[in-house]
Amino acid sequence: MAYTFLIGGARSGKSALAVQMALRADARNEPVSFVVTAEALDSEMTDRIARHRAERPANWHVVEAPRDLALGLADVGLGFVVVDCLSFWVANLVMDDVVDNDHIESVARRVALLLLSRTGSGVVVSNEVGLGLVPDNELGRRFRDVLGRVNAILAASSNKAFLVVAGRTMELSSPPHVD
Repeated sequence: MAYTFLIGGARSGKSALAVQMALRADARNEPVSFVVTAEALDSEMTDRIARHRAERPANWHVVEAPRDLALGLADVGLGFVVVDCLSFWVANLVMDDVVDNDHIESVARRVALLLLSRTGSGVVVSNEVGLGLVPDNELGRRFRDVLGRVNAILAASSNKAFLVVAGRTMELSSPPHVD
């Protein structure tokens, strides 16, 4: 499958753009699956998840995959798929502290292969967390570092990648070949 990778800061418009892309696929009568990774662990997240659900048509297949993203993708049929988002997936794994960074990166490579082997297209959403201050604690630095590597893995295998800022996009090009 060809998929698009969307990356940007919090509240940059990534998820809204992913929903717009899925709506266009839905209008073409493609089935749409939404693989979500966030969990409602507090009232603010419960409200945020409810707002995101309200944006999606009821006929879309929703798969909750807060920790096992590869298994969640295996539950997706044909058509357009949205993965929203890698940031929560990595945060869930890092906070659980049951798998090491190498394992998370290995699963990210498997997720990329699963996406590429699917029939249909899709979009993967993630946060860019490496542009700000260096976190002042080990857990924050681990999250930033492993998410950065996961983002690079998924961006590298995507057919298009966009940085989303203030609801606007900038296409990201592949790195130049160095001889």
